[in-house]
Amino acid sequence: MFVLRQIYESLKFAGGALRANVLRTVLSLLGVTIGIFAIIGVFTMVDSLEKSIKESFSFLGANILTIDRFPYAFDNPDFPWWEYFRRPAPDTKEFDFLQANLKSASALTIYASRNTLIKQGNNSISGELTGASFDYQDVYDMPIEKGRYFTQMESDGGRNVIIIGVNLVETLFPFQEPIGKELKVKGQKYTVIGVFKREGEGFLGVSSKDDAAFIPFRSFQKIYTTRSRFGVQPNLAVKGKESDIGLVELESELAGALRSSRGLKPKDKNNFDLNRPEAIADAIGSVFDVIGVAGWVIGGFSILVGGFGIANIMFVSVKERTSMIGIQKSLGAQNYFILFQFLFEAIFLSLIGGFGGIFLVWLITFIPFGTLIIGLSMENVLLGLGVSIIVGTASGIVPAAMAARLDPVIAIRQ
Repeated sequence: MFVLRQIYESLKFAGGALRANVLRTVLSLLGVTIGIFAIIGVFTMVDSLEKSIKESFSFLGANILTIDRFPYAFDNPDFPWWEYFRRPAPDTKEFDFLQANLKSASALTIYASRNTLIKQGNNSISGELTGASFDYQDVYDMPIEKGRYFTQMESDGGRNVIIIGVNLVETLFPFQEPIGKELKVKGQKYTVIGVFKREGEGFLGVSSKDDAAFIPFRSFQKIYTTRSRFGVQPNLAVKGKESDIGLVELESELAGALRSSRGLKPKDKNNFDLNRPEAIADAIGSVFDVIGVAGWVIGGFSILVGGFGIANIMFVSVKERTSMIGIQKSLGAQNYFILFQFLFEAIFLSLIGGFGGIFLVWLITFIPFGTLIIGLSMENVLLGLGVSIIVGTASGIVPAAMAARLDPVIAIRQ
């Protein structure tokens, strides 16, 4: 009951202060509003950007190791970059060797991609053609809406079957059912056996399966060479077990198998890199951490100004209500009662400024930013309110303590 009474009294006095001096209060709270708007606005934009970018790279999958000549993260800037170019690219022999020797992998795939022109009658469109082994569907997500994925027999035999995205369907087969129809790639006829689900445009121009086409890897080798250094370089990807420990074991086993396959001696350096998609996410996260710090700095100055504004309101409020404080104390009000009365009032005023800043951020979420979707999370709302409470407490504690220590006789005289 005491706390509720304190809150009620504080709201009443704060409301009276607002009504009596609207312009002064609004101008004083403007600093808190701008500060909370800057901090929560930056955090909201950062969270939305980070979420959009990570979703755009979701096609890289999880618990996956890729065998590459280059690392995703260049931890050693002094490493001679030309050595990366001299490293051998993965090939089909390496794929067969790993498939026969890896024990910790749940799936292994080889694939290669190339932008090419795909034709059907008088219609044509440029798309990303990927040749992949049968186990590609076990390593990466293959969201097929119509039809099916190619079978093991079709993969091993290099059959001319193809799975295409919705943009290819709309261009090549307008107002037609594509399943079972034929199209041409590099002069070769392919039968459409599946259509991918629509994914929409990726953020930052990252390609989606809407413009993609998939064929068996052996069929891909009929139209593109993958054995020459100047041909299309294949990629190898290995999916580990559903745990970090399993992925660590797989990484160790994979490194040993690759060194054995490439005939590296114990003293030789690795001529390959085992990359995790998480490295890209970590790099993105570190960039946004810096932006978040900048948001705190920018908003911090505004909040500092707002805090002084609230403190000024509270000092004036104590001065204006000195005689009332004396009357309250003469009627038996304790020091803590006066203290909490003014402290809650300061917090309430600060929360008004905080709600104003959050409201402005919420309005931003309705502004279209192309493929970027801005969303105000509950975490950021609670953060803004928490900062407002801290600012109100810091700004009101000194005026509230001064009011609590007033002598009732002297206060009544004033």
